[in-house]
Amino acid sequence: MTMLSGDAAVFRSLHHDRASSGPLVLPGPWDAASARAFAKAGFRALATPSAGVSAVLGYADGSAPADEMFAAVARIVRAVAADGVMVTADLEDGYGLAPAELVERLLETGAVGCNLEDTDRVTGRLKDPAEQAEWLSRVRAAAGDRLVINARVDTFLKGEQAASEAAPAISRCLLYARAGADVVYPILAPAGLLPELTRAVPVPVNAIALPDGPSPRELGELGAARVTFGGGLYRRAAAGVAGMAAELWTQVGTHGAGTRG
Repeated sequence: MTMLSGDAAVFRSLHHDRASSGPLVLPGPWDAASARAFAKAGFRALATPSAGVSAVLGYADGSAPADEMFAAVARIVRAVAADGVMVTADLEDGYGLAPAELVERLLETGAVGCNLEDTDRVTGRLKDPAEQAEWLSRVRAAAGDRLVINARVDTFLKGEQAASEAAPAISRCLLYARAGADVVYPILAPAGLLPELTRAVPVPVNAIALPDGPSPRELGELGAARVTFGGGLYRRAAAGVAGMAAELWTQVGTHGAGTRG
């Protein structure tokens, strides 16, 4: 499946002029079944989380092989394509692929966009911002207008700045926006800093919705144009399965066929 550039244009347009309608809310499907459920509920676009997809594939977050991640994204895209639902994919730090290869492999899945983070997948450290911006510019050049690039900024996630300080994140956001990112994503930025962040950055800002934090609509009122959930929705589903398994085990006890012991 090869993505049409018009799909990316439609997806890109959904990030703008959100004041009256609230932020673009993108649930995070971890497999084809969850993607269909979100599509059936009415969502026009979805954002795969690397943590949830990795867990379903049997890996810890950050350790799923690129081949398996691209295959999983393709299955999710295929599951909702008939409904006209668009998918953007979390590709971590790009898996060490050259920009042209990264772009072409993503386009082959049918996705309309990607998350690219500035934490090195191997070392776990923040990348040099200038080097990350230069790499993003090469991804942009390879993609043209065919993908919506969401540049994740991990300064809050990595504890590289005080929770009350927006400047380090803003500096990276500005660099990545100038490099061609359509959206920037200062993940785990405190909600109280969103107004300052969004005023300073010339492109739409993605915020994460947390279970104990503001609602997606409230994040939009603070300036977020786009709201995602990371692996949070997968974790809620996994907790439900764990509860179901414990209940079943209680009912079966040690006498059921196939039980341990």
